[in-house]
Amino acid sequence: MNLHEYQSKQLFADYGIPVPRGIPAESAGAAVKAAEEIGGDLWVVKAQVHAGGRGKAGGVKLARTLEEVREYADAMLGIQLVTHQSGPEGLPVNVVYVEEGSEIDRELYLSMLVDREVGRISFIASAAGGMDIEKVAAETPEQIFSVAIAPDAGLQDYQARQLAFGLELDKKQMRQFGDLIKKLYQLYLDSDASLIEVNPLITTKAGDILALDGKINIDGSALFRQPEIAALRDTSQEDEAERDAAEHDLNYVSLNSFYRMTRWPQFW
Repeated sequence: MNLHEYQSKQLFADYGIPVPRGIPAESAGAAVKAAEEIGGDLWVVKAQVHAGGRGKAGGVKLARTLEEVREYADAMLGIQLVTHQSGPEGLPVNVVYVEEGSEIDRELYLSMLVDREVGRISFIASAAGGMDIEKVAAETPEQIFSVAIAPDAGLQDYQARQLAFGLELDKKQMRQFGDLIKKLYQLYLDSDASLIEVNPLITTKAGDILALDGKINIDGSALFRQPEIAALRDTSQEDEAERDAAEHDLNYVSLNSFYRMTRWPQFW
């Protein structure tokens, strides 16, 4: 089961993982109220769909006025957003996420998944994060590295340092990063996740670490242990055949949905 960005970030915040302040909205008016509540003079309006590539598809807009917040939210809500992961039919936008603007210095990539070749949870990271991470994976895979976690030992400090060095973080950021990935690892275990992705994980101009995006996939076979997370399911984002199968307690995953949920194999 996939979670929306705003749902994933709420879980991040619950675990003390730093995220920008944001509020989901289901109407243009609610988006404006969200921006007013957040304050400031720079907001990001993000379409909430279970697919990556939103920015290049027009699903992420930077607003400098409340009128722009209204305009962008109104343009997104109710459409079928087509990205390179959604398929040609696109996915419905029923919610937008209004978030405070961030002063980005660098964009990094970080994710967690089960590496079935070694039978362990692994962190995958790259100093070349952002919208072009898939191009990086295809053309310069040497810029992407991984660290596997032994289940009996858990995440070790030296592994956190190894990841931090690979991301070229300074001493202050290394401390923040070490705290962040420990919390991320605990969230992964507690939520029965199959994938957690932060792209981008940013360093701000003030020198801090911030999860600017968040995607979480939950192991469907473990949802009986996760009633609160299961309640977050958005069936409008799912293939109709998958919904029908779930109603009869059957496992069925269409090829398009499988691709959206498992982009990570291209990194190996």
